[in-house]
Amino acid sequence: MEEVQPRRSALKAFGLSLAAAAVMAGREAEAATAESLVPEGAHDLRDLQARLARAPRRRDYKSVPMVLTDAKDWDQEALAELIAYKGKFKQIWDNVALDGPWLNLMRNALNTQIWSFRHPGYLAVSGTHSLAHLALFDQAMWEKYSLPKLAGEKFKTNTLIVDHSEGVDPKDFEKPDGLYAPAETTIPVLQRRGVVFLACHNAIWEISERLMKMDLNPDKLAHDAMCAELTNHLIPGCVLTPGVVGTALELQLAGFQYAK
Repeated sequence: MEEVQPRRSALKAFGLSLAAAAVMAGREAEAATAESLVPEGAHDLRDLQARLARAPRRRDYKSVPMVLTDAKDWDQEALAELIAYKGKFKQIWDNVALDGPWLNLMRNALNTQIWSFRHPGYLAVSGTHSLAHLALFDQAMWEKYSLPKLAGEKFKTNTLIVDHSEGVDPKDFEKPDGLYAPAETTIPVLQRRGVVFLACHNAIWEISERLMKMDLNPDKLAHDAMCAELTNHLIPGCVLTPGVVGTALELQLAGFQYAK
């Protein structure tokens, strides 16, 4: 009996730990669902969000060439998931001006497609390149490479990646200062609504070149190494492509409509 009791205690503890793990997993699943702002009826889009979240993103580059020829040098799995999206209503947006209305235009398209035309699975993809691509670098790169000198007076920091929506009711889509209004039009909120931001290797290469010409290269890196570092500091969730303009054609052939 003395041996049985410790065993029973161990089994009981093991069972409790499994139960606790199940509860924690359930809570994590609920939290993940709560974080998504994709409409409940948009099953294909929610599935795409999950697939993109699982798709690997390589962010440990030491050096990258000017022209990418190997799929391991971009987010091929995530891009393939995007191209294969089954939804009928989907657009690829050509976004180039950092200080333009690009985020707001995608927000308006989302609101119109979802609530006016009743297409909850509508997918907006941001083909982000030129100076708009600065928005896809984290704040560490903005500080290290003095990116406000490229971004212009309007951007002292990367305000487009700041999510200040905590506590805002996600159900009230008519609220003028709510999640679906201009005030909350930031990249993280749009990502939660299902928008996918494509990063452009060509744009990163060209931005690196401009920084070098402006002598904004504190570590005196070679061009390929600076491009690699900037690539490693893309914001979470975006999909690295070998070049947005060329990739846009692949998406159009898969049924995406072009928007600008």
